[in-house]
Amino acid sequence: MSPLRATLGLVLLAGCGDAPSKTPRSAPEGGDAPAATRPYFRECARERGLDFVHRDAPTRRHHFPEIMGAGLALLDFDRDGDLDVFCVQSGDVLDPAGSPTDRLFENDGRGYFRDVTERAGLSEHAYGMGACAGDFDSDGDVDLYVTNVGPNALWRNEGDGTFRDVTERAGVGEGSWSTSAAFVDYDRDGKLDLFVANYIRWESERELECYFRTGRRDYCHPNNYGAPARDTLYRNLGDGRFENVTLAAGLGEAFGNGLGVTAADFDGDGRVDLFVANDMLPNQLWIQGTDGRFRDRALERGCALSSRGEAESGMGVQAFDYEEDGDLDLFVTHLRGQGHVLFRWGDRGFVDRTAPSGLSASSIGDTGFGCGFADFDHDGDLDLYIGNGHVILEEPFADERSPYSQPDLLALQDARGRFERVGAAAVVAPVVLGPTRGVALGDIDGDGDIDVLTTDCGGALRLLRNEAPKSGSWIALRVLERCGSDALGARVRLRAAGRDRWRVIDAGASYCSSHSPLVHFGLEAGVRVESLEVVWPDGSHESFGAFEPERVHELRRGSATTQAR
Repeated sequence: MSPLRATLGLVLLAGCGDAPSKTPRSAPEGGDAPAATRPYFRECARERGLDFVHRDAPTRRHHFPEIMGAGLALLDFDRDGDLDVFCVQSGDVLDPAGSPTDRLFENDGRGYFRDVTERAGLSEHAYGMGACAGDFDSDGDVDLYVTNVGPNALWRNEGDGTFRDVTERAGVGEGSWSTSAAFVDYDRDGKLDLFVANYIRWESERELECYFRTGRRDYCHPNNYGAPARDTLYRNLGDGRFENVTLAAGLGEAFGNGLGVTAADFDGDGRVDLFVANDMLPNQLWIQGTDGRFRDRALERGCALSSRGEAESGMGVQAFDYEEDGDLDLFVTHLRGQGHVLFRWGDRGFVDRTAPSGLSASSIGDTGFGCGFADFDHDGDLDLYIGNGHVILEEPFADERSPYSQPDLLALQDARGRFERVGAAAVVAPVVLGPTRGVALGDIDGDGDIDVLTTDCGGALRLLRNEAPKSGSWIALRVLERCGSDALGARVRLRAAGRDRWRVIDAGASYCSSHSPLVHFGLEAGVRVESLEVVWPDGSHESFGAFEPERVHELRRGSATTQAR
């Protein structure tokens, strides 16, 4: 599949304030991001063959899991160079065996899809929550791990268009209420291990009754249950089996209501760390030591609580380099009234930079779940998309028929590092309302810009095709290990016009979802790529030369002209 040349246009971004390390370009001051002459995205899921509706319950009984699912994954399961779509299904939490199955859609290379679930053998009847994609057996084919309320499932890609359930042999069935998960090579042995976040220890027989202030039945607060869970780390043994090393690795020292997960080297010591966004309990930042054990440093590193010292409703999470200084920062979505948080990595840990970034006031009324950063308009700066949707009743209702619905958020970053929210009518027309949960970003139609897929709790899958006016160009990179697997956990530095930009291959972030592993950079008009460098998951560096823009390039470990430790 060869990407088509992107259509170039013009967009002006408004904003004010200072960014810590960016060179300002000319931009107007003050106000919100101006509306585009047409919406930035066009919804076209069914038109493109993505006919999927998430089922949350036959009738709303206010069992807690009903309001929390579900996610999706973008992956190239058939190795033809384009992104396919896997949608997690839920159904009836009291009868998971009778629930409809998850669905797999194959991309024809032009951004049109057909349902290949039955052909692929992906028949799983469970109350699904999320999915993460990664090549756990290092055969070059991407595999799937699906989290559920109840036993999870590991699907091995057979390389012939089919998947096989290897959960029992692999020993990764779990059995609790799992949410987000991430494949990560934490021990740097070249094999992908698996980290699974668990929410609460929930049983339908012990469900509670909670009510809205008007007396209307509603969903409960997670801490009402008093049952936080321990997350799980599985070490890949290399023979198709995993070993549960949670306690041995030090991860049994804390419990939480885990919803969002990201794996990255936050302290720059060459070892992978883990961040877990917890719902109404302190977040966890598991820093890995030289002994291979993890210790929770969230409180001392400044990301356990809000700037007010309160535990908040952490849901979606993304690691990204906000300042483009080589350090990874964190973004966490929260409940309405709390506001989302941007944590910037400093000399001694994280510092709350939400207010200077412009994201405080614009997101205070939102309940955010899945999220992702991408340069949607090709101006050289990362923008932000958040899927919104309530978990408790909030008046006034945007839609009485679906009282948990909200419009999603698109915020464009200006040259000074401030994010300006785009009005809902200018994001997608007509305005789409829903209780959005999963968000996954990737170039679905191969035209060089980043599209958005979202899932609603009890609603239809949405494909938001990027039609934003563009002010520049782009380049995309497929970063591969020697075996052909996506190099999850690697970081990429691009130098252009004397400016460094960094990306981390963190496919398993957002909320219960997997982004495309393809690395995408927007480029200002006329900018030439001078060099590329990859920091591989084991800490080794490899330098590559200049590459032409408006192409997808493959960077395979060991193929560069210069390598360094």
